[in-house]
Amino acid sequence: QVQLVESGGGLVQVGGSLRLSCAASGRIASINSMGWYRQAPGKQREWVASITKTSITNGGNTNYAESVKGRFTISRDNAANTVYLQMNSLTPGDTAVYYCNAYVMTVSPAGPYEARYWGEGTLVTVSS
Repeated sequence: QVQLVESGGGLVQVGGSLRLSCAASGRIASINSMGWYRQAPGKQREWVASITKTSITNGGNTNYAESVKGRFTISRDNAANTVYLQMNSLTPGDTAVYYCNAYVMTVSPAGPYEARYWGEGTLVTVSS
């Protein structure tokens, strides 16, 4: 089993910054793509950013939703099985529960397989 635990959410004023972290633990052989989603009150969950698997020679490809491009930065630490989301210039529109997800390779008696896992979310509230 694999667990993802987010942290770093909280209350921040307009224009402020927060850094979210998401640590994966459990039966992990490797982690492929990792990403962040968010769900605002009364709205559907939406994709925010993602980062592909990184290596010594490849810093990984990152992608962002248009609404956060230029303000948010996604990064990861493979040794720590952790993905980060640096959020700057926050606006009330960024208020949401933020979820991380990861495509994790696990080794089982039946062989290796990849599964997608989600964290339970961390609340970000931006006050005006």
